[in-house]
Amino acid sequence: MQAAPQEVAPTWQCVMVCWGDKYPIPLINHLMAQIERHAPSAPRFVLICDQPKPGLYPGAITRDFPAFFLNPEFKKGGCHAKLAMFEKGVLPEDLPAIYIDLDTIVLGDISKGLKLMDSRQTVAMLPSAIIPFGPIGRTICKLTRKKNYARGNSSMVVFHPAECHYVAETFRSLFAKHPDFGFRPMVADERFISWVAQTHMKKLPKTLIVKFPGEFMFPWRWWLYVKAWLPWVRSRRAKLAAITLNGLLIKPEMLVTLQDGELVTDSKFRKMVWSERTLGGSRRRILDFYQFLKTPV
Repeated sequence: MQAAPQEVAPTWQCVMVCWGDKYPIPLINHLMAQIERHAPSAPRFVLICDQPKPGLYPGAITRDFPAFFLNPEFKKGGCHAKLAMFEKGVLPEDLPAIYIDLDTIVLGDISKGLKLMDSRQTVAMLPSAIIPFGPIGRTICKLTRKKNYARGNSSMVVFHPAECHYVAETFRSLFAKHPDFGFRPMVADERFISWVAQTHMKKLPKTLIVKFPGEFMFPWRWWLYVKAWLPWVRSRRAKLAAITLNGLLIKPEMLVTLQDGELVTDSKFRKMVWSERTLGGSRRRILDFYQFLKTPV
C-alpha cells in the first residue's frame, strides 16, 4: 500500500532564519506553503528564530539561535546572524538543505537546486561578482592568496549541514581576532560564506533564481523594454523558480501597491517600470504570489 503524502519521510530540508518581528507568521507560512506546493516532495521546514512562533506552518520545526549569533552587530546590514545555520547542533544533519530568505518569491520548484551538488561538500549560491565560481574563481583565489575570489548572494544557499560546520567555526575564530570586522571577508555573511567555502562553491543558475534588481532594474529605461522582448529572456523568466527581493527598496508591501507603469529608482540609480511590457508574465506571477497581503485576515 502506498503511504499517504504526510507519511512520506522528507528527502531534503528548507531552512529559514528570522530574528525580531519584521516578518509576520502569515508571510512565513505563505512562503512555506508555496515552496511545498511547487516541490515534487515536501521538505522538512526548519525556522531558526529568536522568539516563539505560535501558529507556524503545520509540521515546521523551530531551532533557537545560538546566543553568539544574537550579537546586535550581527543583525545589521551584514546579516552575520544568518551564519547560525552552519553552527553545529542547530540544523538536523541527516538531509541536504536549501536556505531561503523570507523576502523571496517562490514560483516553482526550488529543490532543483539540490541537483547541483557534486558532493555533500558543495555550497551553491547565486553569483554576485565578476569573478565566476568554479575553476577560474578557485585559481584566482589561490593566486591572490584568497584576496580575490568569487562572491555570491545568500538569498538562497544549497548545502549539507553535516559538512559545513567549518563556516560558523571559522567565523567565530576570526571574530575573536577582528571584532570590528576589519578582516574584509567578514563584512557580510554572503561574502564570508563565499570566501571560506570557495573550494566547494558552485553557482545557482538564473534559470532557477534571480535577484529582482539585477533582473528587472537598469539605469537605462529603454533596456528594460528591450530585455523583456528578447525571446530567450522571456523563456527563462517563465521557468523561474524564485525571485529574491534583495536590497532595501523593493519589498512585498511596495510591489502590491504600485500602479501600472509606475517608475521606481533605487539608490544605485537603477530604474524599474512596473508594467507587463518590462516584466512580462513575471508581474502577474509576483502579484499572485503576494495576493494574500491584500486579503483581510
